Amino acid sequence: MPTQFPPEYFTKQDTSDDAFFYAQPRKVVHIDDGAIRALTDQFARLLPPNGAILDLMSSWRSHLPSGMRFSEVVGLGMNADEMRDNGQLSEVIVQNLNKHPQLPFADGRFDAAVCTVSVQYLQRPLDVFADVYRVLKPGGIFIVSFSNRCFPTKAVNVWLSLTDNQHIALVSRYFEESGAWMDLQAVRKEGSRSLFAAADPLYIVHARKLAPQPHTDQP
Repeated sequence: MPTQFPPEYFTKQDTSDDAFFYAQPRKVVHIDDGAIRALTDQFARLLPPNGAILDLMSSWRSHLPSGMRFSEVVGLGMNADEMRDNGQLSEVIVQNLNKHPQLPFADGRFDAAVCTVSVQYLQRPLDVFADVYRVLKPGGIFIVSFSNRCFPTKAVNVWLSLTDNQHIALVSRYFEESGAWMDLQAVRKEGSRSLFAAADPLYIVHARKLAPQPHTDQP
């Protein structure tokens, strides 16, 4: 897909193959407990019960609501050991989206897709967002969440140069330039502070695949 972004935006400090970086499992969470609760609450509000869910750039935890049931939760990520430890996944696929942004799924397979605290690593974000659009059903939702943490050597340069509010604008632009998304929304959530540290901020940008309007005969 053509992009209006300069190519240098999506270069990284560490130019080695991502497979080397993600070869070893990292079974840690990347946001604090308050941010995780806020994310899970948003998933409970936005995800369709009994829907088919794509967990993009998946890991050992998906933070989906434990009380919700889904027809399937397909994890696509870089480390099979991490994803096999994720009890919420019904299927595991290893794929490097920076090399192969096209998803191995049929058109309209999923009711929803999530990308949790990983969008900052995408080097071909418009291609990936466009293919998420393809594999969603009409009206399906794509939920992208992030905080102020990252592996700086693997985050793209444009991400490292922006503020949190600018990250929201950047992810919103990914949606705007990758498909006929509708109901684009951005929210900020924050857990309670501890005595020792400020809570991690949580930013969520989400939109839905355009659903066809019902045809009505004109009088």
